[in-house]
Amino acid sequence: MTGKAKPKKHTAKEIAAKVDAATTNRGGGKAGMADRTGIEKGGHAKYECPHCKVTAPDVKSMQIHHDSKHPKIPFEEDKINNLHATRVVVETTSSKPRPGVRGSLKK
Repeated sequence: MTGKAKPKKHTAKEIAAKVDAATTNRGGGKAGMADRTGIEKGGHAKYECPHCKVTAPDVKSMQIHHDSKHPKIPFEEDKINNLHATRVVVETTSSKPRPGVRGSLKK
C-alpha cells in the first residue's frame, strides 16, 4: 500500500528527462576539457577575458560578462584574446561530439 498523493510509477516525462540527461554531452568533465579550453576549433570557448581568463563563444557574450563582472574597467574589444587564432589546431574537420550533441543511445 502506498502513501497519500504519491505516484506509484514514473511518468513518461520523468523517464524522457532521465534518458536525455544520460545521453546528451553537456561538455563537463574530461570530455569537455578541450571545448572549455578552446584547443579544438569547434569548441565554444573562442574568446577569453583578459582580466579573469573566463571564456565566451562570441564578442556579445564577452561584453555582457565584462559589464557584469568588471564594471569599473572600460570594455575594449581589441584586448579580448581570440583562442582560435592563437592556438594551433591539429585537425580542422573533426568528428568528435560537441556539447549539446546527442551521444550514445542508452536504453
